[in-house]
Amino acid sequence: MQPTLDQVVTWTTEATDIALKMQGENLKSHYKAAFELVTEADSAVEAYLIEKIQAQFPDHSINAEESGEHDRDSDHKWFIDPIDGTLNYSHELPIWAVSVAYAYKAELQIGVICNPAMKETYSAAKGQGAFLNGEPTKVSSIGTMNEALLITGFRRNAIGTPRSNIRNFTRLSLETQTIRRLGSAAMDLAYVACGRAEAFWEIDLNPWDVAAGILIVREAGGVVDSLYGDGELLIGKVNILAANPLIFPQMRSVLLEERDKL
Repeated sequence: MQPTLDQVVTWTTEATDIALKMQGENLKSHYKAAFELVTEADSAVEAYLIEKIQAQFPDHSINAEESGEHDRDSDHKWFIDPIDGTLNYSHELPIWAVSVAYAYKAELQIGVICNPAMKETYSAAKGQGAFLNGEPTKVSSIGTMNEALLITGFRRNAIGTPRSNIRNFTRLSLETQTIRRLGSAAMDLAYVACGRAEAFWEIDLNPWDVAAGILIVREAGGVVDSLYGDGELLIGKVNILAANPLIFPQMRSVLLEERDKL
């Protein structure tokens, strides 16, 4: 048995209600690793979503940010990021989201990203297109780099290493209109899907950060792949490039050039 898109949208929306309610309270938090903040809301939202999934699909596997792998039937796998952009959430900066995806036999089938602060829900089911608040959405048609707005991020633990992303940022800053750093990979991908940005790339993410967004971008007509075309997107650490189909090959070319200089 597989879930429906409406079912996942409902659960994700309900989960954001929990996050919004807790945001207005005296929220407790701690660091699970250096500079990696986790709040009570992250745990509460994740627990709610896992409870919903396991009640309806007890045999499905789940990969969730805070509680890790719940291994069951590997053909059915969920990816949960309870609050993507926890630092933004904790500072009440409205760029964060609850992100939920479902895959069958390693193929993404459903993706939902809900940003309640902006009253936006992005969703997609395989082969059915992408939607923003229930209305069809698609990637932009901009095809030249000097008109393109890009989004990226930087992993603190990679700064000072060849994987810092600084070289890519510097090079692409010279070739594009601008680059933004927003602090939520889920929202970065959502913004590519709805045409607010032409491309997003980042290094050392996790599958739960990007799973829902990957499907939404693809269903919106975009292209998503590993950064250099030689990696995985739903296993281990993720290096990702997502863009409209005109900008994607230009981005890939620049990124490969910079990699070959290392």
